Amino acid sequence: MTEEELIALGDDSESLLNSGSFTRVINTLVDASFQAFVNTEPEDSAGRERSYSHYRALVDITNTLRQQIAVRDEINTKNDEDNTTGNSDQED
Repeated sequence: MTEEELIALGDDSESLLNSGSFTRVINTLVDASFQAFVNTEPEDSAGRERSYSHYRALVDITNTLRQQIAVRDEINTKNDEDNTTGNSDQED
């Protein structure tokens, strides 16, 4: 991916994470996963593993979005530093 594409992906990820609708959906799914986990029968280890895997998938989605924002921020910081350094070199 190009820097421009990574920046756009970071922008999209930030918009999604800042969306109240997205947050409500994720929180509802996390709550449902937790309820499914705690309401399994003691002998239903497969059911608990399934609920835990569902929860982990939700955490992975939000962490991936946060990582994409971090990548965007690193690119923007690098570009800002390059522009600042480039401008001061030209002034000499």
